[in-house]
Amino acid sequence: MSSSFLSSIRRACNQSVGKIVLNSDRCYWNLKCLGRYRAACTSQTALQPRIVLGIETSCDDTGAAVIDEAGRILGESLHSQKEVHLKTGGIIPPVAQRLHKENIHRVVQEALDMSRISPSELSAIATTIKPGLALSLGVGLEYTLKLLKQYNKPFIPIHHMEAHALTVRMIHPVQFPFLVLLVSGGHCLIAVANGISDFLLLGQSLDEAPGDILDKVARRLSLIEHPECTTMSGGQAIEHLAKQGDRKKFYLKSPMAQHFDCNFSFAGLRNQVTQIITKKEKEEDIQKCQILSCVNDIAAAVQHTVASHIAKRTHRAILFCKMKGLLPQSNAALVVSGGVASNRYIRRTVQIVTDATGMALLCPPPKLCTDNGVMIAWNGIEKLKEGIGILHNPEGICYEPK
Repeated sequence: MSSSFLSSIRRACNQSVGKIVLNSDRCYWNLKCLGRYRAACTSQTALQPRIVLGIETSCDDTGAAVIDEAGRILGESLHSQKEVHLKTGGIIPPVAQRLHKENIHRVVQEALDMSRISPSELSAIATTIKPGLALSLGVGLEYTLKLLKQYNKPFIPIHHMEAHALTVRMIHPVQFPFLVLLVSGGHCLIAVANGISDFLLLGQSLDEAPGDILDKVARRLSLIEHPECTTMSGGQAIEHLAKQGDRKKFYLKSPMAQHFDCNFSFAGLRNQVTQIITKKEKEEDIQKCQILSCVNDIAAAVQHTVASHIAKRTHRAILFCKMKGLLPQSNAALVVSGGVASNRYIRRTVQIVTDATGMALLCPPPKLCTDNGVMIAWNGIEKLKEGIGILHNPEGICYEPK
């Protein structure tokens, strides 16, 4: 990000989000009927609150959670495959599938046991069916279909990215419409969230995702061999080492500087970094799996360029939304979610943009940014409340990797 760009947006004033005003109740015939209706609803809710079991197997984490309509996490469980995939240098779909099959029953049972809710008490079961790794998605859907048949429950198919986008509403009472930036190992997109299943896509990655780039650079630098990074994912290792590095030691050209839209691109950046690493390895006569002396500086430069690119495209999207009146004139919010949203440097860089444009920046806690069953269950609750996307006969339902 250019110094002039940073300077200009830093000069702008912060603008906090005010109190959210809830919509007024709908009218029901007359006030007397309305009173009876409210009393009946209150009684019904008190006796039988809506509760959803969420199941997530879109990639390499097996997650399950039980959530009620107030957003309380009654029970949750998560099995991470990170340790296995770190040893193989990346996610191998058949391996991920096998690990999902081995762990899904235990994970779901743990979530149910913690919640003290029996499957017969559930209002519905929500499961990720798209997008993701085909073999992984298949495990979650197959297991869910067995539960649905056994307990005769409604099914709520979940779009993984929509779930990421709406998780924040479990914590913050943010109203539609709002802007959402999703950054992860498999996706990078920015959209206007107009409703539970109503999104206007403004831009997306044309090639690779930011999390994927960080992981690939980490592998190319052999960071799994670094004594400080042996248990970290690629993105975590880059963030950790970047704190000790000088990003100015290496110049990396900002992606898509001549493209005036809201799309993202990271493949060219990866090529630049690969050339730098190859050159430095020759200079230092580095053998395979050895660590470059300048590894911290390379990590800092890569992280900064990724953050800068994301911030610039987000800035353009915000200006476009303001020009077209797509967001509220006051109390407008940007929600940032997905695994890469856990990166604090990237969050701080995006914060500069939201401060400059009078937007509130909202992020779920890091635990809910990565893949988990909580976000799937909450998306199911949101759909259940609106009465949309609920299948009472899931026959013929299938997963969609893309």
